[in-house]
Amino acid sequence: MQKIIVLIGPTGIGKTDLALDLAPKINAEIISGDSMQIYQEVSIGTAKPTDEELKRVKHYLINQRSIFEEYSVKDFVAEGTKAVDRIVADRAIPLVVGGTGFYINALVNQLQLGEPGEYQTSVDPQWEEYLKENGENKLWDLLQVKDPAAAEKIAPQNSRRTLRALTVISRTGKLFSEQQRKINPRYDALILGLNSDREEVYQRINMRVDKMMEHGLLQEAKFIYENRSREHQIIQAIGYKEFFPYFSGKKTLDECVNKLKQASRKYAKRQLTYFKHQLPVVWLDPLQDEKVSEKALRKINEFLNK
Repeated sequence: MQKIIVLIGPTGIGKTDLALDLAPKINAEIISGDSMQIYQEVSIGTAKPTDEELKRVKHYLINQRSIFEEYSVKDFVAEGTKAVDRIVADRAIPLVVGGTGFYINALVNQLQLGEPGEYQTSVDPQWEEYLKENGENKLWDLLQVKDPAAAEKIAPQNSRRTLRALTVISRTGKLFSEQQRKINPRYDALILGLNSDREEVYQRINMRVDKMMEHGLLQEAKFIYENRSREHQIIQAIGYKEFFPYFSGKKTLDECVNKLKQASRKYAKRQLTYFKHQLPVVWLDPLQDEKVSEKALRKINEFLNK
């Protein structure tokens, strides 16, 4: 079974910096494990590596789609497996880096995607109406009440999949999570996770949002807002929709920035919940441990040589 390295963690924890440090040392090429970095038109809100960083290490699954094109977890798995094959053919190590837990899990393990009753079932109108009236977070909260195990595997912003899960539950009378088939590993993966004290992580997130604002996040958000009538997934991404009330004159810019910081902190909490429940992670603390790179390198070498 092909060995790969995976580096995960909540938003703003320092995954990109550590990956760029490790990649040359282990002869690795990086596969983005982020569901939004695939899009060409947005870079700041999706925290893409800079052009300089992309030149330092070869990357895959970045800037390959327009925001107006469809992109799903099935596309990610198909393209991710091809990227792994190309990297191995280059005699390099695949290093998957990102924070979209379900996407990474689907790549590492052979999750059954598009099984009967999920993607092939039309959505129940009652749940579409519920989403329209209450929003994606309330919709996800409802799924969490009805089927906590299913909710753990679905990101709150993935309203399409939440709708499918609720539809399956209401039409079959069975939990959506019980209809998932047994998971089989696709790769032999060492999964390294970055995390630290919650308050320190939250402080880094707040600082990161401020930095994004300095680098032009508002301009990206305005582009998304101006194209909101066209159907695209990025419109629901954290980092953009929080500014819509500012553009419509309903809230001040400071209120929207604070809302984004709050949403980002909540997202980090959900990321960690998913990682801890769904993946076998070896945890490291990049904020407290100055030797985190050395420890990560040692664990990687032990894994590759066993």
